[in-house]
Amino acid sequence: MCGIAGIFANSPERNIDSQILVNMAAIMHHRGPDNYGYCNPKQVGVGMSHARLSIIDLNEARGRQPFILHGGQIIFAHNGEFYDYQRLRGELTMQGVRFETKSDSEIVPHLYLQTGMDHTLRQLRGEFAFSLYDEQTDTLYLVRDRFGIKPLYWSQTANHIIFGSEIKAVLAHPEVTPAFDSQGLFHQLIQVMVPGTTAFKGVHQVEPGHMLKITRRNNAFQIETIKYWDMHFPVPAERAKHEDEYYITGVRNQLLQAVQLRLNADVPVGCYLSGGIDSCSILGLASAVAQEPVRAFTISFDDEAYDEASIASEMAHAVGAEQDILKLNADLLYDNFARTIWHTERTIYNTLAVAKLMMSQHVTHHHYKVVLTGEGSDELFAGYPAFRKDMFLHGMEGLHAEQAAEWQHTLSESNKLFQGAMLPKDEYVSAEINRKVGFTPSCLQPWLGCSDLARQLLNDERRAELGDYEPGEAIAARLDEDYLKGRHPLDKAQYVWIKTMLEGQILTWGGDRVDMANSMEARPAFLDHHLAEFAATIPPELRIRGNVEKYVLKEAMKHLLPTTLYERQKFAFMAPPAHTDDKKWQKLKALFARYASPEQLKQAGLINADYLQHLMEKQENSDTPAADKIQIDAILNHVLGVMLLHHHFIEQDLSQLAHDKAQQLGWVI
Repeated sequence: MCGIAGIFANSPERNIDSQILVNMAAIMHHRGPDNYGYCNPKQVGVGMSHARLSIIDLNEARGRQPFILHGGQIIFAHNGEFYDYQRLRGELTMQGVRFETKSDSEIVPHLYLQTGMDHTLRQLRGEFAFSLYDEQTDTLYLVRDRFGIKPLYWSQTANHIIFGSEIKAVLAHPEVTPAFDSQGLFHQLIQVMVPGTTAFKGVHQVEPGHMLKITRRNNAFQIETIKYWDMHFPVPAERAKHEDEYYITGVRNQLLQAVQLRLNADVPVGCYLSGGIDSCSILGLASAVAQEPVRAFTISFDDEAYDEASIASEMAHAVGAEQDILKLNADLLYDNFARTIWHTERTIYNTLAVAKLMMSQHVTHHHYKVVLTGEGSDELFAGYPAFRKDMFLHGMEGLHAEQAAEWQHTLSESNKLFQGAMLPKDEYVSAEINRKVGFTPSCLQPWLGCSDLARQLLNDERRAELGDYEPGEAIAARLDEDYLKGRHPLDKAQYVWIKTMLEGQILTWGGDRVDMANSMEARPAFLDHHLAEFAATIPPELRIRGNVEKYVLKEAMKHLLPTTLYERQKFAFMAPPAHTDDKKWQKLKALFARYASPEQLKQAGLINADYLQHLMEKQENSDTPAADKIQIDAILNHVLGVMLLHHHFIEQDLSQLAHDKAQQLGWVI
């Protein structure tokens, strides 16, 4: 895992400043502290830089990027991991290709030269974001992995395409002026993002499973967005009929292979371990495969209602893992809130993001660079409570009304702690999402349901700029109808979550950004695309059987799991909200006093101070219902996040900050 950055000029004669390239890498030093490289050939108008975290091929003389091949025809920089690369390297070697390194990254430019980009992408397995320039066609490719595990941002100025692994790298270029986009700002306050967008004007994301093909013609750019993969749930007529055991065995085999591949590294590999079936399954399989006991890292909260450490310990003991528990309290969570926003580059609704940043720091301090994680399981096997709600409402034909009511009640009771976050407290309907999907998935309703609050929180000027903007309509416009039409309601709900919340939340502030903040690579084995494609074929009634979520996965893993875990219902992993503990509430208020005082709010011109004060008072009122308090807690975290984004990225001169960082590191041309 690393950080990449680059500049593509609209003319080969336009000089690219090498130090700016290196500065862009330096501001992402946390992604790759082991070394850096840059490439800026004369009269080409292309430059790339790279901050390296050494995991495969630790020889820095060989592993340094960007790679330059065929006398400069190909320039390539990569962030991420490719699995099964040894087989591909062997096949290419037998075809006469000569490799200069043992790095997994080097397979891509050689595959591209042999077979072209389309075939290359079909061969790649793993999490990745890369840039590849081909001088013969004068084309730059910016490519992101199928689920968006690795980030990649870009912006177009008058004369350049600027790109990087993080927004701060793009903003470090002097031609990119940081400013909030009003629609992007609105989405920061309601948690759910429009795919491909950010909070900042003119700064975009390459969407998961997509590539940008940017060709230079007559001092101008031709930009083509190409989808190369999507989550394909078959329509009922295409779905083959098999016995349960076929799917159970298939999941077991596919997941085992995914874990085996992700244990491949030239450094030690550990596991994240919570009390859920997902991380427990990963640890169980890793422990079965590994020759030595696996190190398992667990977060423990100071509120028993949210803490899963004891259940995680049961799993660690069962498989003989070496468990390491990090205990977190209000001081650790809120004292690191501002630092977390610097890394997430977007707002967060819960301090779980801070907890995960603290955990990656803890892992790094114990000299681990790589962990396997359980992210992606809920997306593939329908584990979230919102999926069960949609299944009960829309996906079970002939379900007796009394049975449906009983299951709904059980679902609500077991998820009281998350009503207003993981489950909607009130129904919210988006007409455009309804038109495209058939209903508004429950996973989006808690956040779209914050729209009125968010509008009132924006100051008058920003609210006026929004006009009659409807967030659901903007999200619906990015959903591909070809992958929704004719599908089962559960397929649709999972697809919508994968295209929105998985990439925009789970893999961003819950994944790459807080892991790489401390130079640590997380590998989500469930998001192996071979496993995902198999999981999509599992009938909905086997993903959720009656009232049991993730039925197939539980059956596949039952011999690995202690009985407590096998029988346990899904429990969302979330940090305790501030209103549940006076110390946390006072710490949150102190952060508002530091970063969102009335004077700061007025100067920034983003947030309505009066309405913010109203929400603070409502949160302190003992008569406010619990579900309202959960929703307000999320909104307050977002408001604080907005002001921290303003502090980090608008008030500061990012290009000067990047320059100073490069000087400090000695990354000087």
